[in-house]
Amino acid sequence: MQKNLDVVIIGGGPIGIACALECKKKQLSYVVLEKGALCNSLYNYPLNMTFFSTSEKLEIDNIPFISNNAKPNRNEALEYYRRVATSNKLCIHLFEKVTQVEKQGEQFHIHSEKDTYTSNNLVVCTGFYDIPKLLNVPGEELSKVSHYFKEAHPYVMQKTIVVGASNSAVDAALEIWRKGGDVTMVVRGPHIGDRVKYWVRPDIDNRIKEGSIKAIFDAQITEISQDSVTIQTPEGSQELENDFVLALTGYLPNFEFLQSLGVVLNGAKNVPSYNENTMESNVKGLYLAGVVCGGTETHKWFIENSRVHAKIITKAIVDGVNIPQT
Repeated sequence: MQKNLDVVIIGGGPIGIACALECKKKQLSYVVLEKGALCNSLYNYPLNMTFFSTSEKLEIDNIPFISNNAKPNRNEALEYYRRVATSNKLCIHLFEKVTQVEKQGEQFHIHSEKDTYTSNNLVVCTGFYDIPKLLNVPGEELSKVSHYFKEAHPYVMQKTIVVGASNSAVDAALEIWRKGGDVTMVVRGPHIGDRVKYWVRPDIDNRIKEGSIKAIFDAQITEISQDSVTIQTPEGSQELENDFVLALTGYLPNFEFLQSLGVVLNGAKNVPSYNENTMESNVKGLYLAGVVCGGTETHKWFIENSRVHAKIITKAIVDGVNIPQT
């Protein structure tokens, strides 16, 4: 394919697909580089996950998203974005990880594991699901500890501690309990998180109230061993017999990669510098889209409110004529 492009897009999730669609409509030469599968983060979500948003709010480029229920599940979303990408014959290179980006003058030189591309414009929409927030306690490296939940089956008839109180932690706790697992939630705060899906909250509250799922609030893990977990609570230290730990405490964008590109991160929340009117960062020609724009506030940007970034960015590129001269 052509190696000197108008736009290189890093990240093949829903926002990367939206950016590719806009580039194609505006007749900009482009490529999407994705280190994993199409919509890699969605692919790695729990098998039975249901979105908080309704299907129409997950649509891109006004392409209808029809789901069986108002709120689609993971498989329906994967099918939708897969259809959008394939039916529009978008130029997306999967399993092609970007290893280095250099800027020389006006041009970016993007090196991947397979090739090198040159472009005056770079769009970064790499999401946030690859880097978990660590507990930073002894024993976190044990094989019994995971920062991702796929399905409940491995935890059946096992004692599992779920760390966290967000949607991912609550969904995992409920599913494991329903499949026959012994679940204890360890929550740093005094209650289940405020952003838990409204139709799920009564379920988890009732399961905790009746004792089906144990919950220890205002607590945190201090050490993990092969057969137990030590936690600190307001009543003192406790040691719990344990088989598995699911540390579902959230994830972070790749700040190291952003900094390597020259993007300035601001404040304790590492919010990247960008112009809200163009989505251009402090680096000329480098644009940010999607959840990476929020720094550590990964709940600020999601598909339904950041899909517009694609139109904003491509308009800025075309209006600014920031494309290679042929």
